[in-house]
Amino acid sequence: MTGKGGTGKTTVAAALALALAAEGRRVLLAEVEERQGIAQIFETDALPYTERRIASASGGGEVHALAIDAEQAVLDYLDMFYKLGRAGRALRKLGAIDFATTVAPGLRDVLLTGKVCEAVRRKDKAGWPVYDAVVLDAPPTGRITRFLNVNDEVAGLARVGPIHNQAQAVMRVLKSPQTAIHLVTLLEEMPVQETMDGVAELRRAGLPVGAVIVNMVRPVLLADAELAEFRDPTANTVGGSGADAAAGARNGSGSKTAKTAKPTKNGSGNGNGTGSAAKRRTAVAKALSQAGLGGARRGGVAERLVDPLLAQAHEHAERVVLEREQRAEIAGLGLPVRELELFGEGMDLGGLYRLAESLRKQATVFTRPAGRPDGADSGLDDTEDLRDSARHSDADDPADPDDEDRQ
Repeated sequence: MTGKGGTGKTTVAAALALALAAEGRRVLLAEVEERQGIAQIFETDALPYTERRIASASGGGEVHALAIDAEQAVLDYLDMFYKLGRAGRALRKLGAIDFATTVAPGLRDVLLTGKVCEAVRRKDKAGWPVYDAVVLDAPPTGRITRFLNVNDEVAGLARVGPIHNQAQAVMRVLKSPQTAIHLVTLLEEMPVQETMDGVAELRRAGLPVGAVIVNMVRPVLLADAELAEFRDPTANTVGGSGADAAAGARNGSGSKTAKTAKPTKNGSGNGNGTGSAAKRRTAVAKALSQAGLGGARRGGVAERLVDPLLAQAHEHAERVVLEREQRAEIAGLGLPVRELELFGEGMDLGGLYRLAESLRKQATVFTRPAGRPDGADSGLDDTEDLRDSARHSDADDPADPDDEDRQ
């Protein structure tokens, strides 16, 4: 799961994990940015560098979580391939691990993705997958392709040996039918543009793009005819512009022009307004009065609320038009699109489970059925375990054209 910062990709990743678990799956939810975002969403203690169960679903499934630490992933790698043990921990204290991942970011990414792919392919003693699905809260769209396209990232580091072999194994998982990269966006210009750019980059890299998930969608409160009417900047005020009314609504002063302008005998305003605007203001004031929000007298509460409400209607109409334009841009990508509604301010566990149910109903899940062992459809049956490269690393021979395929 990726997306522009601020789109709620971590929340959507957590909701997707719960949606999968609701269908009886055992799911791993992993993060790689060391922000402890999963722990915050599930309102639990900081996650350790071990997998642990953090939620159960009504369908009988479970969500386990893992916060992957880059330094610890490097130590695991050094211990796996070079048996450094305590020496590796000493390197960490000296800052050598942090230095290595800084000067060679490709190394960091291949080890982080490798940890996730190992969980994807891990089997129990009976040969069944330990997890039915793995959901990764990945880096933002601005660097998702570099993060996942580990072959290119390590090309300058190693052309043979364990790092090269691990990158090859990771790419076999990432490019298999078992994997889908979903992008989270908002119906706003910048997030949508970044989503479109991200999809184009992923496609050029040959990485499998899944769905676009539009988050925090707000309802449309007006009919199309009303939207067109309220978009007219002169339709909401009698004298003065809609911009004046909006400005007055924001600073709490209302529109002086709108209050003082008087309609002429033919119903039109004596400024920029129209007879329809005068009628609308009168109707809104009357409705507010009937709802108990002040009396019908001039200058009362009902009349003072008219301008702010009309300004909000104008802003709502403008926003709806913009969102429809962004929907059209997203549709042009030719991908499945799912929408998640906005649940007020903030997100608690109850809201997270509602998002999960919405995703489940929209059939966003692209994964194998729960409990099915790996088979031919996974595209991975010929892929050796990532750890196998450790057994072969000493036998690497650049002159042997079959060496890479064996490993």
